[in-house]
Amino acid sequence: MSASKSPPSVYPDLAGKVALVTGSSRGIGAETARYLAANRVKVVINGRQAEAVERVVAEINASGGAAIERQLGVVSLLFAFAGGDGKPEPIEQLTEERWDAVMAGNLKSKFFTVKTFLPGMQRHGAGSIVLMCSAGGRAPSEASLAYSSAQAGVAMLTRNLAQQLGKTGVRVNAIAPSTVMNDKIRRYMPEDQQRSLAASYAVPRLGEPADVAAAALFLSSDASSWITGIVLDVAGGKVML
Repeated sequence: MSASKSPPSVYPDLAGKVALVTGSSRGIGAETARYLAANRVKVVINGRQAEAVERVVAEINASGGAAIERQLGVVSLLFAFAGGDGKPEPIEQLTEERWDAVMAGNLKSKFFTVKTFLPGMQRHGAGSIVLMCSAGGRAPSEASLAYSSAQAGVAMLTRNLAQQLGKTGVRVNAIAPSTVMNDKIRRYMPEDQQRSLAASYAVPRLGEPADVAAAALFLSSDASSWITGIVLDVAGGKVML
């Protein structure tokens, strides 16, 4: 599976299912797609940059998995991971247009994603939805007000959906990572700053995409069949609720 670690757990119940991972052309989304493919899930890769999408598809297919760029059958595992852009921004500089854009990209997009794929799950009486939240929506941080508010909204969206959909056989959970290593951090955050940040966590290291991918697989499998409506903080102890 490329440079990724092998999945720490194998969930036989996932085999043969169809999953859509939004924002899966890189980072956490791509790693989650790889983990799903290693569990013999048919994975729909989704992203804005065609080259990045094609690269992940080719990588997964070359490793023996099944990845595609379009829907194949009914999606029963939905990972609404697309979002981001939480750079610090004081309220004095935050415009209405900026607020609306960040809300749309992080909260409204998840509402529409769920609304699009939920009918198929309900027809089959089963499904798992995992939404991407953030530590920025779980506790005060330096993230922009718009971003942190949107992420707090994702947490409540998760709970409300779980309450509404449980009796239809559809579970809804969320994952709230803290700082996870990615290309931007490697490029723009000096190593001494990375070490200082890592030392601030109860588990003194920065997160890796694999940490979040492993949590996502657990929440989508039968191993968590009696779990719904939670926000799982994959945050090295930075958030303890």
